[in-house]
Amino acid sequence: MRLWFSLHIMWLLTGCFVCSFARPSAVYPVTVVSTVGSEVVLPCCWKSQLDEASISAHHIQWVAPPNTVFEQRGEEKWQAKEFGGRLQVLEEKLGSGDCSLVIKDVQIRDTGKYESFMVVEAVQSKRTRVFLQSVKLSVTDNKSWQSHRPGEDFVIDLRTPYSMTLVYLSKNSSEWSLLWMRENEQTSERLEQSLWGDKLTLKNLKYSDEGIYKVLDEQGVSVSTIKLSVEEKEHDKLKTSQTGGTAQSSCSSVFISTLLLCSVMILHLV
Repeated sequence: MRLWFSLHIMWLLTGCFVCSFARPSAVYPVTVVSTVGSEVVLPCCWKSQLDEASISAHHIQWVAPPNTVFEQRGEEKWQAKEFGGRLQVLEEKLGSGDCSLVIKDVQIRDTGKYESFMVVEAVQSKRTRVFLQSVKLSVTDNKSWQSHRPGEDFVIDLRTPYSMTLVYLSKNSSEWSLLWMRENEQTSERLEQSLWGDKLTLKNLKYSDEGIYKVLDEQGVSVSTIKLSVEEKEHDKLKTSQTGGTAQSSCSSVFISTLLLCSVMILHLV
């Protein structure tokens, strides 16, 4: 692995990539859209640009201009440190032409332009990069709306291990409140973290819990935004209304019966 890393650095510094094949003018970036925490695939097919006979070894390179972020030659692999091991090109699919880059647990900071190349042997043992595909990746936070009854539990999916804090904005306030931090103890006695640390549960909801909840990563960037409403469901309101109506009807019946009984007694006395 150290040898492969050294080779990677040497190729970049000594300019062994003497040129890159011209890109077809008709090729436009493919747009890929995803949300934080998902697994995303940046498409690539080398057979559309190269003859299989010209490939002695599958040597794939992915670049987020101007920096190389991933490189793979056979079983030897290298990727930029900032991706934390989240990048992958499936070796078993390369033979069929699929050189797609898989980004696991995608983050908003991964947003940008990516380009793929196949490195091939050229004259005098020099290497040439052949352009394959350009991909424009856009990553957004997860947005949702939830409605719960008073007394129910509200489950918040943290989406990614990079989630660090949970903040809350009451519908009657203009200031955000801190509810939870991953490194510290929970700041709300009704808030519980799951055994695996991937979910938070706000117990026994109250009307005052209505508002907007945001999960943030270590840089304060939004992972997810949830708008919470706490209200009775329509059938609950209907049931309450029917119960009240029944009680009112029962009281009216008792009153009428009593009135009739009194009238009969008065007639007998007369």
